[in-house]
Amino acid sequence: QVQLAESGGGLVQPGGSLRLSCAASERSFSSYEMGWFRQAPGKEREFVAAIIWNSGTTFYVDSVKGRFTISRDNAKNTMYLQMNSLKPEDTAVYYCARNRLPYHSRSSFHYDYWGQGTQVTVSS
Repeated sequence: QVQLAESGGGLVQPGGSLRLSCAASERSFSSYEMGWFRQAPGKEREFVAAIIWNSGTTFYVDSVKGRFTISRDNAKNTMYLQMNSLKPEDTAVYYCARNRLPYHSRSSFHYDYWGQGTQVTVSS
């Protein structure tokens, strides 16, 4: 069974940066799209970004375009989310997940394996 583990969250001031990592327990990313989602208290889980592993094609929600960058390292079987110019509204638990479908999706219902989440808090 695939296991995903996020790391890199923390407390940062507005305008600051963080880099999240998502490591897989086995080499299982290559045929899939991998995504980042976030969930703030009292809100639904929201799509943030995704990358098609083989091609490197990326997708972003409009609210993070130009500030966040998703990437992957094949050798380390790890995905990253570089977050710059962070805003208080970026505060949430961030999750990485694997899309089970053979095409791009922004719906959490299409993602089958999830990490445990990492807290990102943007506050002064």
